[in-house]
Amino acid sequence: MNLKVSFNLSKNRTRYLLILDLFLFSVAALFSLLLRFDFRIAGDVMANLEWIVAIAAGSMALAFYGFGLYKSLWEFASVDELLSLAAAALAGTLLTYFMFQLTGIFFPRSCYIIMAILVMALNGGVRFGYRALRRSWKHGRAQGDAAFRRILIFGGGEAGAMVVRELRQNPHVGKLPVAIIDDDPRKRELRIGGVPIVGNRTEVLAAVHNYAIDEIIIAIPTATRREIRDIVELCKRTKRPLQILPGVFELLDGQVSIKKLRDVNLEDLLGRDPVRLDLESITAYLKDRVVMVTGGGGSIGAELCRQVAGFSPRKLIILDNYENNAYDVANWLRWKHPDLCLDVLIASVRDSVRLEQIFREEQPQVIFHAAAHKHVPLMERNPAEAIKNNVLGTYHTARLADAYGAEKFIMISTDKAVNPTNVMGASKRCAEMIVQSFHLKSKTHYAAVRFGNVLGSNGSVIPLFREQINQGGPVTVTHPEIIRYFMTIPEAVQLVIQSGALAAGGEVFVLDMGDPVKIVKLAEDLIQLSGYEPYEDIDIVFTGLRPGEKLFEELLLDGEGIEGTGMEKIFIGKPLVKPFAQVMEDLGVLETVLEAPAEQIRKALQQVVPSYRPDPVTQSTREAGCKKQDKTFRVKKMIAKEVRN
Repeated sequence: MNLKVSFNLSKNRTRYLLILDLFLFSVAALFSLLLRFDFRIAGDVMANLEWIVAIAAGSMALAFYGFGLYKSLWEFASVDELLSLAAAALAGTLLTYFMFQLTGIFFPRSCYIIMAILVMALNGGVRFGYRALRRSWKHGRAQGDAAFRRILIFGGGEAGAMVVRELRQNPHVGKLPVAIIDDDPRKRELRIGGVPIVGNRTEVLAAVHNYAIDEIIIAIPTATRREIRDIVELCKRTKRPLQILPGVFELLDGQVSIKKLRDVNLEDLLGRDPVRLDLESITAYLKDRVVMVTGGGGSIGAELCRQVAGFSPRKLIILDNYENNAYDVANWLRWKHPDLCLDVLIASVRDSVRLEQIFREEQPQVIFHAAAHKHVPLMERNPAEAIKNNVLGTYHTARLADAYGAEKFIMISTDKAVNPTNVMGASKRCAEMIVQSFHLKSKTHYAAVRFGNVLGSNGSVIPLFREQINQGGPVTVTHPEIIRYFMTIPEAVQLVIQSGALAAGGEVFVLDMGDPVKIVKLAEDLIQLSGYEPYEDIDIVFTGLRPGEKLFEELLLDGEGIEGTGMEKIFIGKPLVKPFAQVMEDLGVLETVLEAPAEQIRKALQQVVPSYRPDPVTQSTREAGCKKQDKTFRVKKMIAKEVRN
């Protein structure tokens, strides 16, 4: 029924438009003669006037129909339709000429030119006049409609013009562009699609007030992440919701559209530009190889699998001891890469027998070792488990990579391995030493990649903060001065993969993590991006440092130093390598204390990792387990402002 009604409406619209066009074509033909003869048409021409008008109008109608001008909507008439209309007018004029030649009817040559111009003016004017009237009516209705959100657009370039145009043409979106901010002084007081450019970025607050802005859209897809961060920081002061067009590096198809508008997120506030990869070198070591990712169901491991799949490995193996995560990653990969040879193996890196069976059967050539326990407080309470998984698990995997002739072994490490104050960091430093020592005796290229916190990974503060905000708060931060380095999961994994291409053996690659971020500021930003005001709508509570937690993390050990790699954001820490025999002795020491009390395990770790210094402040708290660590206190609004400053 609806289709039938739609068809009839379309048919009626075409009929009415054709009738109007025939009238305008007739007027154009008649007026071309009147203008040619100074409004005194010659007698021989006057005798054939009816035929002249009929043939000219019919020829023009055929040309317009052939150019599809009865299938376009006047409401969206554009430059493309104008060009089609001009081409149709010229084609109709030629057809009129041939018809008059066939019938022998006289029509002055100058009249052809005059008629073509009149057709373009009259028929084009009607179409664009209709569009202008409809836009004006919609604009007036939207101006008075409280349901429409008033939009300030940041960026007066092509993307900003696109946002204006699409919001105008799609009133169902419920957004009305009313003002534009642009830093180019030459554009000031000009208009884009009728929307005024009202100033530069320093005038955002005034524009929001003067134009009663409800929402801001940042439309500068060519801006760097650092520029976007600065703009977002300015716009946050307006306390208006923010949306942003993705950067050109995110628009894989190159198409800019309001459909791709998204909310501003924490990644935009990091101010980090996208990683530039040497795709040729990466392809060279991954293409047509058997690649295995241990811990392939975790945050980092899953992203490694997703990105490695794009480099056409001969086979990709997801190895994980938790089946649900591995299952989800595998389903995504099969959907996105239907031709990928993929296998999911459920196993633990602790199980050397099962691990050897896998290496013997699969013969992996490139191994990304992401399997690890990473939660600092949990490993403080369960140090033996950290040794079994992070240390012995790395040893088993690295040993088998050597035994079965793997080409590369890349281990995911952490900045907590540097001068560790906790069991987790010390266990990861042990793992680094294992990887470095295997390089001394193996043809396999071993390397570790050390980086800080990853936004949005399992167990990171961001999902916790979001959940706390969704529950109405409070948001819990351990200490007002605690800072951390952050990067996004895709960025970290891209740099890990690139480091694999650079690995010649024994390196500890250190990633450029950018500027450190105060966790309390991260919490404040996330609260604001969620549409709330920190310390007013959502409180922030400081709970005290957890066992083994530092106020700040480091990326290099004393004496390591740093070297460039020629790749942006990737550096090499000069390795402090123990002899292989010494590392094997250290492993023996750790194995003997696995059943011992936690304090004895920590002492063994101190013997193996001299830079490990357990935090004395939390020593008694560690053993208490369930005891409250520090008295929780709320920071009042006045004090909170001082903390932020």
